[in-house]
Amino acid sequence: MSDLLPVPLATAASFFLTSLIIELTPGPNMTYLALVSASEGRRTGFATLAGITLGLAIIGAIAAFGLAEAIQTSHVLYETLRWAGAVFLLYLAWESWRDSRDGVTVESLARGKYFARGFITNLLNPKAGVFYIAVLPSFIDAQLPLIPQAMTLTAIYVAVATLVHGVIVVLAGTLEAFLNNERRERVARRIFSVLLAAVAVWFAITTVR
Repeated sequence: MSDLLPVPLATAASFFLTSLIIELTPGPNMTYLALVSASEGRRTGFATLAGITLGLAIIGAIAAFGLAEAIQTSHVLYETLRWAGAVFLLYLAWESWRDSRDGVTVESLARGKYFARGFITNLLNPKAGVFYIAVLPSFIDAQLPLIPQAMTLTAIYVAVATLVHGVIVVLAGTLEAFLNNERRERVARRIFSVLLAAVAVWFAITTVR
């Protein structure tokens, strides 16, 4: 084991690869970031990403202390989070549609709002908690201190997720220049609103257990 890490390097590398594969699979965070970055620009996309990253870190910390397992084992808590997440995504879709109708510009939307949106969306995603209690524990050595290992693996996962999401923001943000036209922006917002509503429905379906 490395003197600098509370987990073996081989375990850290294996977990890194596993996290990368999982994060490359399309999900609500990835889709929402792409939509926001394409319609609002990279700065807003990165503000949303910061909220998502903080949410992932907090869920990881909660999981490290075993609280996420309570959510996973409680049908009521899990369903509450699942439906709250779907409803929140539908609210964002409605708000985006309303903004396109009212002609609200990018400058009139505080990026802090998008940070909060990313944060809340991620906290209401029960799949994030499931990852921490279904995948992460298999990389923990019972012979070593639990919490340092859990926190280290959480940091690796958050770093991987942030890297992948950052690439999405950069790539999707290239469309913002094309959409920097009132008519095109209005049409794009309406299209993105419908797509985001579809993501909400998809989220509700894929989180059924």
